[in-house]
Amino acid sequence: MAPIVPPFPMARLRRMRGHAGLRALARENTLSVDDLIWPVFLREGDSLVEPVASMPGVNRLSLDRVVGAAAEAADLGIPAICLFPYTDPAHKTAGCEEAWNPENLTNRAIRAIRDQRIEIAVMTDIALDPYNIHGHDGIVVDGQIINDASVAALVKMALAQAEAGADILGPSDMMDGRIGAMRAALEEAGHKNVAILSYAAKYASAFYGPFRDAVGASGALKGDKKTYQMDPANSDEALRCVARDLGEGADMVMVKPGMPYLDICRRVKDTFGAPTYAYQVSGEYAMIKAAAANGWIDGEKAMWESLLAFKRAGCDGILTYFAPDVARGLKAG
Repeated sequence: MAPIVPPFPMARLRRMRGHAGLRALARENTLSVDDLIWPVFLREGDSLVEPVASMPGVNRLSLDRVVGAAAEAADLGIPAICLFPYTDPAHKTAGCEEAWNPENLTNRAIRAIRDQRIEIAVMTDIALDPYNIHGHDGIVVDGQIINDASVAALVKMALAQAEAGADILGPSDMMDGRIGAMRAALEEAGHKNVAILSYAAKYASAFYGPFRDAVGASGALKGDKKTYQMDPANSDEALRCVARDLGEGADMVMVKPGMPYLDICRRVKDTFGAPTYAYQVSGEYAMIKAAAANGWIDGEKAMWESLLAFKRAGCDGILTYFAPDVARGLKAG
């Protein structure tokens, strides 16, 4: 239904912009700490905080520091963190066996957080690229990413993370059929309450570069990921991917990257009404940080505006490296 707007001067739309109180009353969308998931990078070591050069303000953390970060996030009211490992190249193989090792970095981090009884949801990443000598999200044979063998490996990875105590599994691989296979395996293993937040519409994007630096996958990657991640030109295909993943048992769905794909976020939310998330990816974060460092934009204002855009586009939450800064700002009022 078209909005009813009387002619000027009866309608002066600026009336509701006149001061802060009126603007607050008319505000259509708000950002809260409940909207945040904080991505955190792991690495081996002790009392280690290692800056990621391409992501100013973001660090790789050793297990003891990750536990502290989880406690800090819980104190700030952030409902979930998401763990991403920097894997020692010595543990990378063509078969990606380290991905489901119960003693790998991610699984030890999950247990360490659980042992401290920190009241926060722990989300994990399910993809093979941190463990793959080829840098791909799936098993590579003769230069080809093999779908069904990759799904079998991803299922083992999902079960290992569920056994370690993960609350939310985040399959980010974009292999066909992996959500249904994971859901069936989780049910059979008794992990009926483990949620799946599927990266259902993940695009083959140029905005992932700093993330690959952070997990040590940049140098390993051979070729590109266009045979399994989506073409940035496509929108209808995203809806088919989301429909499939919801039909296979995903509890929540995600669009990745975020800001360049706000139209996809809106279409997904309007079409399915399912819990819909976006990932404000490393390249988006790094651009804001770099422009702010050069004095070209106000970094704090850009941070708030960028995150509010996700809410306006229909997202129920955002994975963002800005999560602690936003939570502190909201707490300070």
